[in-house]
Amino acid sequence: MSDWDDDEVNDSDDDEVDTWDEMDLWDAVGVWDEVNDSDDDEESDSDTDDEEVTQPANEQEGDQHPEVTVSAFTETDQDGEELITYYKPLPLPEVTISAFTETGIAEPSIIVPLQRAYTGRYPVISSRLADTPSATLGVQGLSDQLNTMLGTSYTLDNQFLSSLLEDFITIDYDFGLIYGCLRGMWYINDWSTLQDVLGRRRDKDWEERRDALIGNRIVNPNLRPRHVWDLCSNRVVPLWTMVNERKYHMRSPWPQPISHAWVDEKDRAVVWTPINGYQWPVPIPKDADLNLIRIEMLNLGLEYAWLDVLCLRQVGGPEEDLRIEEWKVDVPTIGAVYQNGGDVVCYLSGLGRPLRLKEGDLESDRCWFRRAWTLQEYGSRRTIAGDTPDGQLHVKLTDGTLETGLLLNFKRPQQSMSFFGVLKEMQRRVSTNPVDKIAGLAYLMHCKTIPAYYESQSLEEAWTALVNSMDELYRGCLFSLCPEPGNAGKKWRPSWDQVMMKPPPANDLLLSNIEVDRDETRDEDLANYADCIEGLVRGLAVVEEKSPSLASWGTIRLGELIVKDKDGIEHGFEIIATHTYPIPEDTYTLIDARSDVFCPSYGWIVGRSLPGGKFEKVSVLEISKTEHDRLEDLCIDEEHAYNLI
Repeated sequence: MSDWDDDEVNDSDDDEVDTWDEMDLWDAVGVWDEVNDSDDDEESDSDTDDEEVTQPANEQEGDQHPEVTVSAFTETDQDGEELITYYKPLPLPEVTISAFTETGIAEPSIIVPLQRAYTGRYPVISSRLADTPSATLGVQGLSDQLNTMLGTSYTLDNQFLSSLLEDFITIDYDFGLIYGCLRGMWYINDWSTLQDVLGRRRDKDWEERRDALIGNRIVNPNLRPRHVWDLCSNRVVPLWTMVNERKYHMRSPWPQPISHAWVDEKDRAVVWTPINGYQWPVPIPKDADLNLIRIEMLNLGLEYAWLDVLCLRQVGGPEEDLRIEEWKVDVPTIGAVYQNGGDVVCYLSGLGRPLRLKEGDLESDRCWFRRAWTLQEYGSRRTIAGDTPDGQLHVKLTDGTLETGLLLNFKRPQQSMSFFGVLKEMQRRVSTNPVDKIAGLAYLMHCKTIPAYYESQSLEEAWTALVNSMDELYRGCLFSLCPEPGNAGKKWRPSWDQVMMKPPPANDLLLSNIEVDRDETRDEDLANYADCIEGLVRGLAVVEEKSPSLASWGTIRLGELIVKDKDGIEHGFEIIATHTYPIPEDTYTLIDARSDVFCPSYGWIVGRSLPGGKFEKVSVLEISKTEHDRLEDLCIDEEHAYNLI
């Protein structure tokens, strides 16, 4: 994932570049209203999913599907009503594109073998054909090229198709964009319904994005990306045009994500490319080429990809206000692409570059393993790109280098980190914009809603927004396990500075039975159903330089808790602090914070009960299971609900 550095980009000449806008992409279909509607009255019997049929229904004279199989896929609306049927084509002939034909670079000089050439049955077109203006081809030429690439024999007697192609020429799309948008809808049974289907898909996508943002919060963290890179057409297209040829789902849910860390600015070039319609500048390493990356992705089996520099509007484009608005939703939901898009393709040495990790790279601020955004980009499975025959992926672990061992472990399935494990890992990571470290945590927190992205937001504002979106149990962990009160407004949980600068809790794997609810209307954080006792805490006010330690607990300090039973008799209990924050000797309200039969100790939150049902946190401590059982036998705990300050 990128860091979106604010590079200075020269504005290109508007007269020399073609642009597209996803909201205007299918305005062309509006001309179909002028076409004779007589065919609309002919209702064909729609086919169910994978139903065997002998020939597409409701064809116009001159339209043939000689290469279409008997299997079909029917798209339905949310009520189950059949909208349109798509026929699955037979395997298409093999096609080949090479580094030489795409870039003019001789294949032997390409270091990464998978970037040299692609040969396969994906309906891939050359960049030269993709860049061809539609006006140069004309309606007949467009029809011929589409039929050739997709193995059909449509004719221009199909007035719906011919009108659509004429309108594309009027809008001045190049062939690549036309191909990218049409190839997923090409094998249909009724062209007269395509206008309505496309309009519904476009409108549904727009409504999902509009409804995803309520106020400053995204209510659908699994919102799919706005754009995808169609590797067959070599064009960035709206998500709603996407179709997966292998599975032949009309709308395969997710593109496959590409992960990388941006190289240093001095090693970076900013290019304007027809791949994204010249809509924004694309920052890539100076020694990388998007066409070579495309070839490698095709060889790795990708058909649709998500690459930040191509699919996420970048800084420096002509529509900066639009970028800011899109980033509110698009940036926080990036994590969903990496978690749901299947194998994550990772460039660990820079986008498109050969894999080369040398000594010192792992400590570099530009290292993939140290960037804030890549923490959410692990995915469940990973493929390392940029591999070379003599690369580190082929070196035995016995070479003893840290880099090789890290790569081999990286390829293995990763276990999910604990809540504080994620925060600890983010401590060692860096980002160009400091607020990105917080944004990079949002999806990993498994929030039902996540905050919108504001790149100029203060760190504490961004952290507060994230905490307010967290699950009640995660908020309870911040309350019950962090030893220090917050130092930036709220005391019940740590500030962002404390999260990044302080070590994580020593017993972060212990479970908390405290849930901290959120009342947005009153701006209150509530600990309901808290079991509490009153008692004197002493012996923890002083922190010695050298304290005894336990290997599994870290530094510990011993103190005493004095409580009175119902008859007023005092009882003493041994307590433990596994941190170095002093707890002044005083009488406190203690909230029982952990209840797990497998834990050797139980946690308590130390604080003060204030008027109005408020609770002010002071610190946390622990008590052994044996002592906890003794304390429980006194039956002096009471249940309270607190407003945490």
